[in-house]
Amino acid sequence: MSLLMTRSPFPDPEALRRACLSPRPADEDAARAVSERDAQLTKPAGSLGRLEELVAWLAHWQHRAPPTLEHVQCLVFAGNHGVVAQGVSAWPAEVTGLMTHNFRNGGAAINQLAQNAQARLDVIELEDLRPTGDFTKEPAMTPDTFLRIVNTGFSAVDPQADLVCLGEMGIGNTTTASALAAALFGGNTSCWVGPGAGSDAAGMERKIAALGAGLAYHYSTMAEPLEIARCLGGHELAAIMGAILAARKHGIPVLLDGFVCTAAAAPLFRLHPDGLAHCRIAHSSAEPGHARLAAALGQAPLLDFGLRLGEASGAALAVPLLRGALACHTGMHSFAEAGIGI
Repeated sequence: MSLLMTRSPFPDPEALRRACLSPRPADEDAARAVSERDAQLTKPAGSLGRLEELVAWLAHWQHRAPPTLEHVQCLVFAGNHGVVAQGVSAWPAEVTGLMTHNFRNGGAAINQLAQNAQARLDVIELEDLRPTGDFTKEPAMTPDTFLRIVNTGFSAVDPQADLVCLGEMGIGNTTTASALAAALFGGNTSCWVGPGAGSDAAGMERKIAALGAGLAYHYSTMAEPLEIARCLGGHELAAIMGAILAARKHGIPVLLDGFVCTAAAAPLFRLHPDGLAHCRIAHSSAEPGHARLAAALGQAPLLDFGLRLGEASGAALAVPLLRGALACHTGMHSFAEAGIGI
């Protein structure tokens, strides 16, 4: 066994499967402490709505009360997709690399949103941006490649982070996300397909055709979520899965970005009903399949601004919302402190 494999969080597929099937539990005491303080603050019970629930969620998974947001990490994984050869994207695969260069030069939306969120931004190109296999004709990844990239995503998470925002960049990856969603949750394939980065009507037809071909080719894998992720997924999606597993292990709550990021996470939900309890979907993407996918995961996204950019933009946008929720929880006076009898 190589030195790399001995140091990998998941040295073999069975280790990965065990981690997916036995997620680390939350801290009920921390969440209870948040709720008890919340009941004493100078406001009617429940009057801050979901803001109250979000603070309890942070405490639940950070395993401390009150929670903190001093160290926020935005992770953007980039990868290319062989299915682009089927004409599913309005943009060439070269744009993936050009955009990651833009991220590193500070010129993209995520740079501005991460800075505004007071978050560290890390951008990771996977497999030197070599494309996956075309899933209409072969598995997207070999078993070794899939495991290696899940491990890469796991290792990219800062164990000291208080919150991780996950996102992606990859030309063609809305087609991949649609394939994952269709394989995991069924339904008419056209219900999962949207315009992505600007597909016209003909492009949409090609996407639907690619989904049909991919689902038919990999029919024998449809009962196994990790095999679905390997055969129909992408490098950046596999890395997102690894990062979600790392965050759970290290006690870090996660904000998922849009459709692609949510699809990358979905196999963990299918493997264990609590597999994404430490995650929240940050926003509802304009991709038509995202609302359907969020509902399948039992989640209501935090924001709805019609975004469809990817690159963790919606996740970073939601960080100030969490900061506001936490500021109310830690900064408000109790009734006793305010001299208000109840």
